[in-house]
Amino acid sequence: MDSTRTKNLLELLRAIGLQELNSSKLMNLVDEALTHISAGRGKNFERLEFLGDAVLRLAATEFIDHHYPNLPVGSCSSLRAQLVSDRWLTQLGEKLQLESFLVIGPKALGDEAARATLHADATEALIGAIYSGSDNNLEPIHQWLTPQWQQTTADVFATPHLFNGKSILQEWSQAEGLGLPNYITTEQSCRHGDPERFKSHVQVGTRLGADGFGRSRKYAEQNAASNAVQSLHNNAKILSKDRTSQGADES
Repeated sequence: MDSTRTKNLLELLRAIGLQELNSSKLMNLVDEALTHISAGRGKNFERLEFLGDAVLRLAATEFIDHHYPNLPVGSCSSLRAQLVSDRWLTQLGEKLQLESFLVIGPKALGDEAARATLHADATEALIGAIYSGSDNNLEPIHQWLTPQWQQTTADVFATPHLFNGKSILQEWSQAEGLGLPNYITTEQSCRHGDPERFKSHVQVGTRLGADGFGRSRKYAEQNAASNAVQSLHNNAKILSKDRTSQGADES
């Protein structure tokens, strides 16, 4: 690894507050974590991404257990799903501008539709590299990710329908005696990573329907459900305003 590459990776470690971990072992692992398979090198980020997936879930579980010891188990599972989601990983990778640190082949570099997946994969591999390079110690992972998770948790608690729309919509539809929401999902394109590759329409009886898009069927359905729940919230606000206005007129 040349001096320019080493300097750039040190800047990345400094950006995530882990510059004190600098060692030849860690630097080589970080370099590997930020080497895409398309670069054609002997080592790339695939194995570290695999490791990072498991490390991320364990660290997120510890974070929830430590910071929210009284949160019900079902809510813990729902929260963890957000803290380890591809969307969360993508946002973190974009925040760190990991694409600028990647060693990547020209074809993959020009694939705009796959940028979200690229950021998510690289972030997960970086987590695996830091864990492995610090002798399988989770503390540096918590040091880096805890502030990010605290912000995400605050967002989830403040606007749960944007993160857990499917569960919320199902609970509402069953409480209203409307049965389960019905999802119809179709593929709109064949481009891997396309944020609008799939379109999903969710229908709850004859009372509520909404569309959503995503790069997978799962994300399209989640976005459709979130849009449906947002519609419910908007309608509730309108009804509340109408009732307030009516009461003022009557007085």
